[in-house]
Amino acid sequence: MHDPTLHLESRCIHGGQQVDPTTGAVMPPIYTSSTFVQESPGVHKGFEYSRSHNVTRFAFERCIANLESSGLSESDDRTCGGFAFASGLAAISTALELFDSGATILCMDDVYGGTNRLLQRVRRRSQGLKVVFADLSDAKSVAHAAAQHRPALIWAETPSNPTLKIVDIAAIAAAGQSVGAITAVDNTFASPILQRPIELGIDLVMHSVTKYIGGHSDVVGGCLVTGRKDLAEKLRFMQNAIGSVMGPFDGYLTLRGAKTLGLRMARHCESAMVIAKWLEQHPAVERVVYPGLASHPHHALAAKQMRLNGSPAFGGMITIFLKGGLAESRAFLEKVHLFALAESLGGVESLIEHPAIMTHASVPPAERATLGISDSLVRLSVGIERVDDLIADLEGALPKG
Repeated sequence: MHDPTLHLESRCIHGGQQVDPTTGAVMPPIYTSSTFVQESPGVHKGFEYSRSHNVTRFAFERCIANLESSGLSESDDRTCGGFAFASGLAAISTALELFDSGATILCMDDVYGGTNRLLQRVRRRSQGLKVVFADLSDAKSVAHAAAQHRPALIWAETPSNPTLKIVDIAAIAAAGQSVGAITAVDNTFASPILQRPIELGIDLVMHSVTKYIGGHSDVVGGCLVTGRKDLAEKLRFMQNAIGSVMGPFDGYLTLRGAKTLGLRMARHCESAMVIAKWLEQHPAVERVVYPGLASHPHHALAAKQMRLNGSPAFGGMITIFLKGGLAESRAFLEKVHLFALAESLGGVESLIEHPAIMTHASVPPAERATLGISDSLVRLSVGIERVDDLIADLEGALPKG
């Protein structure tokens, strides 16, 4: 179903979906068959082999394409420009195969540690990529770096991981167009509920659907969405040729998670704002980084760019700098109990982690220091528990002053 008049919360449930034509099932069955019978060689019902075609995966791919406003129809691309993979890194890896050996990649300096590792420690060697890192949260830096390096790809995260920088998405799109680069945004932290980069001119959107879209910490996956028919055609080939596709069970779980994404994101945003304001007043906290706070250097841009039902909404991720260093951070993280000390984010349960030791340990120490990923930095993923309980958990674990 594609009805542009539907609100996002309704599109989470109905976008790109149709009842099962055989049984009328409202949820697509989990098609585990690896292969499909052909009436005659090359004559089939649109399905040959499950790496190439899977009904359950297709259902999720059409859903995420709808939520990200790809604008493509099924006649343009089988799943309207949506592509699902076994992980977020598998999605990024496939996207990088769009580029020839030796291509230049202009990348946000503050990105997920796995993205940094893939670019620097794998694709520099195996693909000869020339990776240039820059602070893309500075619009002037974006234009200058694009003109200087003439990249084939500009890759941004917004909000970034873990320092929560905000990138002007429209400026990224303009910079890419000025030099003929493909532009891509990792939209994991915001989800399509809060921002849809394709609507602002971006060519390619990526999600780790393990996070907010799946939403229940029970599935690993990634996706790409494009509004360009030419890129969809190339990605269709790459997805099948490389083969790191999302399996049918994961496709089912991710689609199920997507149906409540609108409701969950509203709660994540609401609670995170309350907690961020509370943390900002706590004597044990040196600094709070949250796009919804007036103290955030990109607050005005975030308020313009991240929206929920027409009003500013800033996501469920908070970064704090504790007073002290590693010892204080470790003591705090060992005392929380409702916030689970674990990697990942975006689930219904609240998570907390130490990027320098955990998610960004693969980033060289000198780079971490330049980015401000210090031993006092702690990242919170605010879940959908009662906010009073979350604050009580933090209060019990933080030093008293």
